Amino acid sequence: MKIEHLALNVSDPTAMGAWYKAHLGMKIVLGLTEPPYTHFLADDGGTVMMELYHNTSALVPDYPNQDPLVFHLAFVSPDPAADKARLIGVGAAALKDETLADGSVLITVRDPWGIPVQLCKRAKPML
Repeated sequence: MKIEHLALNVSDPTAMGAWYKAHLGMKIVLGLTEPPYTHFLADDGGTVMMELYHNTSALVPDYPNQDPLVFHLAFVSPDPAADKARLIGVGAAALKDETLADGSVLITVRDPWGIPVQLCKRAKPML
């Protein structure tokens, strides 16, 4: 089996989808303009999607106050430091910079809605 998508209940899926498209290279596959404003976004390889929606039947998690070890989105980045600076320039907030023993670089920021976004440059690619 293959994962099709990961779904997130968020406060503003339309704005968030636009931000992820503009700044993280995601492609909007579906973008509804009526509640729950469902947006499906595919990665640049077209192999994985995430679904953003605002369903009032459930609470939007308190993403800004969750530890990134509870939940984070991870993107492959050829230059995590440059991507961190670029994303901070468009509303993200710095969170954590790590270099692992094998030389992998993991830099985590929070998007403008508080969701942790990890920028990964693995010493040995995992995919």
